[in-house]
Amino acid sequence: MTTVSRTFTVGPAPDVVVPYLADFGHAEQWDPGTERCTRNDGGPVRVGSSWHNTSKIAGISTELTYTLEQLSADRIVLVGRNDTATSTETIDVVPDGSGSRLTYTNDLEFKGAAKLAAPLGKVVFEKLGNDTERQLTDVLNGLGR
Repeated sequence: MTTVSRTFTVGPAPDVVVPYLADFGHAEQWDPGTERCTRNDGGPVRVGSSWHNTSKIAGISTELTYTLEQLSADRIVLVGRNDTATSTETIDVVPDGSGSRLTYTNDLEFKGAAKLAAPLGKVVFEKLGNDTERQLTDVLNGLGR
């Protein structure tokens, strides 16, 4: 399993950040690997909501179905699955002054022959973690304007 984690602060409070991030359709704005992310169901975003995500990482395109598996005032857990990988994205959000402190963790488990790519994946995903932190910080800070 490959794990990448980043902790950082943003200006908006958790009551702004959590609903925004729970709607994974916004990943097109904050996830540098996401090319397209569309909701599979309708109605309010809730545990069980799902999205079809198309990403390109290190030149390789992949499609996953993400499901919102946990949602509370301080935690979002989204799990993306396909035949070759499971990506679990956990975002913890706590108050930090008038803003928020986020801990974003992505656990990526490769399946089958894709397991051979795991050592190389760690290097690629560490860089992606840096890019995600930067882009997510910019987007979230823009929500407070």
